[in-house]
Amino acid sequence: MGNIGVTEILLIAVVALLLFGAGRIADIGKGLGQGIKNFKQGLKEAEELDKADKPADKALPAAAAPKEDKEAKA
Repeated sequence: MGNIGVTEILLIAVVALLLFGAGRIADIGKGLGQGIKNFKQGLKEAEELDKADKPADKALPAAAAPKEDKEAKA
């Protein structure tokens, strides 16, 4: 019951065509494609910002390195 075959997909497409018309379906497809494109572009820009915000893998200078508490170890 969970499998959708070719016949069911064609039936759904015909009903959608009758309800919305060919022009409206084309507009919906175009809008969906633009939305996916914008989403991917946003993800790419966010990754680039993350890379730019993170400093390169450099060792911390001795002054900036966390100091150990000698009394806590004793």
